Amino acid sequence: MKNYDNKSFKDEFNLYKLFWILYIGGVAGVIVETIWCIITNGYFEYRTALILEPLNPVYGIGAILISILLFKLRKYNNFVLYFASFIIGGLFESACSVFQETLFGTVSWMYKPSNLGILQNRTSLIYCFFWGFLGIIWIRLIYPILSELLDKFSNKSTKILTCTLAIILTIDVVFSSGALFRQKERRNKIPPQNIIDTYYDIHFPDEVLKFFYHNITVID
Repeated sequence: MKNYDNKSFKDEFNLYKLFWILYIGGVAGVIVETIWCIITNGYFEYRTALILEPLNPVYGIGAILISILLFKLRKYNNFVLYFASFIIGGLFESACSVFQETLFGTVSWMYKPSNLGILQNRTSLIYCFFWGFLGIIWIRLIYPILSELLDKFSNKSTKILTCTLAIILTIDVVFSSGALFRQKERRNKIPPQNIIDTYYDIHFPDEVLKFFYHNITVID
């Protein structure tokens, strides 16, 4: 395993590695959340955030943030890492909630009222505690192994695969965002304006989108 004390921040991260952190983190998040739903609720729900792939970019971007920011703090003790991940996780979760509400007029989670001021209902102390532990586990155990594997398989063939998946992911994000934005327009009684709107209305009505986005709540 690598000795990160001898690695500079500049040398550690590159676009290739960041993409795979996003992709693996996004897929792993969907798997963990789906399993958690089965354990706690007793039934299966597809917990993705995209239509074409079982991937949630929120978890992927969160993994990137945790990796970059905690990598800088890796020489400190676990208490520092825990507190930093606690803060990063809570702020990031809140930012994602604000972004979704602003863009689509919906939210995917609403926590019970707490004493978190402007972050009210957008994050919770319990999940912040989880973020803290996850940060330690990620930067101490998971990330070093993942980083070593990515460096080992950093060759031409792997980079072609990376570019291909990056293109597919970009298409998926645009396509899924378009479906959600069109859903917002339908709620506002806006008729289809072009062939794309019509396609979404026919193939991705609210009943279909419900399969992908079980927990969406409309904000008046």
